Amino acid sequence: METWDTRALAVEPHHPQVLGSDQESRVIAIALPAGEELQEHQVHERALLFVVDGEVEVAQGEEVVTGSTGLLSVFAPAERHRVKALSDARLVLVLAPWPGVGHPSRVSPPP
Repeated sequence: METWDTRALAVEPHHPQVLGSDQESRVIAIALPAGEELQEHQVHERALLFVVDGEVEVAQGEEVVTGSTGLLSVFAPAERHRVKALSDARLVLVLAPWPGVGHPSRVSPPP
């Protein structure tokens, strides 16, 4: 078992911290200062985004949700989305499976 106090992690803005990574998932802690955003993007994996602290705006297409500590957003693989910090925010991102189909680091099995 591995555990983290995600509210006490010393994660610096612009330097996400990988907390765990294996063939099934990757867990990343992110510090997002107020006013900054993860611009619209997509990932190859299913993405689960937990707000640990602060307030964020999460958008997917025309849908926009504002939430704070406790908010959980789930995105399907390749679903475009963005996240903006309305106040200093701490986030935990879970990507699964890791790496997802189409990810450049995914190694194809030999023929």
